Amino acid sequence: MLTVLDELMRDATAGDPVTGLKWTHKSLRALADELARQGFQISAPTVARLLRERGYALRVNRKKLAGKQSPGRDQQFLYLAQQRAARLQRQSPVISVDTKKRELVGRFRQAGEQWRRAPHEVLIYDFRSAAEGVAIPYGIYDVGRNRGYVVVGVSHDRAAFAVASIRSWWIQAGRKAYAGATELLIEADCGGSNGNRCRAWKAGLQDLADEFALTITVTHYPTGASKWNPVEHRCFNLISGNWAGQPLESYETVLKYIRATRAASGFRCQARLDKRAYATGMKISPEEVANLCIEKHKVFPHWNYTIRPRLKQ
Repeated sequence: MLTVLDELMRDATAGDPVTGLKWTHKSLRALADELARQGFQISAPTVARLLRERGYALRVNRKKLAGKQSPGRDQQFLYLAQQRAARLQRQSPVISVDTKKRELVGRFRQAGEQWRRAPHEVLIYDFRSAAEGVAIPYGIYDVGRNRGYVVVGVSHDRAAFAVASIRSWWIQAGRKAYAGATELLIEADCGGSNGNRCRAWKAGLQDLADEFALTITVTHYPTGASKWNPVEHRCFNLISGNWAGQPLESYETVLKYIRATRAASGFRCQARLDKRAYATGMKISPEEVANLCIEKHKVFPHWNYTIRPRLKQ
């Protein structure tokens, strides 16, 4: 019987192809019924005991396979590390940026658990129409200082919003912490509002460079490698853990939980609300792109580039 049970549990040839057990959820009852059809009288609890003895357990899917990798992925990681180390050594600002998952603001279910005498009562359905609005957190993680700065938007995640968030960080925190700095390194993903192919992102950074006389270098993480972006595992994961199980009933709730996020490493985070509406469908003309003072690096120029301030007329 144990040999038959092992055969039923095999991924490739599980069960009789006529009964189709291979394509069903292998529940204890289904396995017991299939064994009974093959002449073995056994109960579901006994099947569970036999499976545990043979090293089986209830398991979830494990995200482990990287899939197809971008050409030059490892070399880009090395280049990213070199650029970051060089800036940190001369105490220049290095920030990691990205947009966190959009959240509905209201009495909606939030993933995670809290120690409470009674659970939060939340709405049954996550309908956008029942929400006060949406919260779009754009995170800026200061790598050298281990500090976070999150701007919560209320409209759309667009390049203009990303650049405005970085501008807010520079005014409120960056230029105070890095007095006299003339350069800024930004580590970003390849997609979204700060993607490497986004013309509006580059045009916005050019305006930022011009306004503050900053030389801005951008290094992008290859496609499918965003989990290694420091803002993800040094900022966003801490925020998600802090508000786990807590309905985000208002924008003030969102801001307070972000501001109260702490870590034993010394991490602290600022937050502000951006109520501006960012339009969709904005186009940057080829003429505007040609006017950018942008220098592509010799190493993976599609991922690495420097934008220098234009001389004022």
